[in-house]
Parts: sequence; C-alpha cells; structure tokens
Amino acid sequence: MAFFRAGLLGFGGGLSAIPLMHREVVKVYKWMEEDEFSDILALANTLPGPINTKMSGYIGYRVGGKAGLLAALTGTVVPAVLLMIILLTALNAYKDKPWVQGMSKAVVPVAGVMLGTLTWGFVIKSVQAIGWPLTLVIVAAGVVVMVLSGIHPAFFIGALLAIALFTKKDFDRKKRVNTS
Repeated sequence: MAFFRAGLLGFGGGLSAIPLMHREVVKVYKWMEEDEFSDILALANTLPGPINTKMSGYIGYRVGGKAGLLAALTGTVVPAVLLMIILLTALNAYKDKPWVQGMSKAVVPVAGVMLGTLTWGFVIKSVQAIGWPLTLVIVAAGVVVMVLSGIHPAFFIGALLAIALFTKKDFDRKKRVNTS
C-alpha cells in the first residue's frame, strides 16, 4: 500500500513521488532510517531507468524478499499505468479547455515544492553530518557541474560516492591506528 499510495499520488513523474515514498518508507512504516533512504536515493540516481521503480524494488526486496520486491513494483507501476490510461484519455478529450490547461500547469509548482521540501531535508542532514561549509561547497559544485557545465548528474553523484568511499576508508584506517 505504501508504494501504491506513492505511485497513485506522485503525479508528474518519478521525481514527484520520491517525497511521498520517503514519507511512507521512513516516517509511516519506519522500514529504514533517513540516512539509508538518502543513500538509496543517491545510488538510484546514478543508475539508468525510472527512479521510482529502482527504489521501490530495492526497498521491497529489503523488507520482504522476492515477494516484497514484486509487491512494491506492482504497487508502484499499476497506479501509474491505470492513471495514464484514464487521465490521458480524459485529458485528450478536453485538451483545448482552459481548465485542463490550467490544471496541467499547476502540477509543475506543486511538484517543485515537494522536491524542494525533500531537498531541504537532505541539506539539513548534510549540515548535521559534515557542517555548513562543506555542504555549501558541494551544493555550489553541483550547480556548477550540472547546471552551468551541463554534465549529467550521474557523473557528479558517482564522483561524490567515490570520494566518500575513499574518505571513509582513510578515516576508518586512521581511527584504527590511533586506537591501537
């Protein structure tokens, strides 16, 4: 049901369903912590394909094995397919009406607010983990790399994951040496 609700209410694409999925997975059902959800989101962004299905598939598998994977994917995909058939048929029939055009335009700011809220939550978590200066440097680097340079976000996320992997390894080694 968690993924069905996120799939049903995530109008506007996969990205708009992520805050809904976050709410269900982290806050309602408490299947994982905030940090783990953030890690899954970052990794899912680097892989090809729809982010919703990647995340729901992994989370479903983690929570319920193969049956959980199938249930989560079904819950994510079925509402989208049904809504596409129903809504696109109706919207196509009334596409020239002003109220349909206004409704379509209203989806963009709502999805933007949802993504902004989720992003702000990740910024706060980053500040708690690494502080404001490093968080601001990473955000600025992301803007430069992705917006100004036009480089795909997957390369930026992959580079950050590699840096975190090597930094973590060095930190763990230094920590073991200092405690010995």
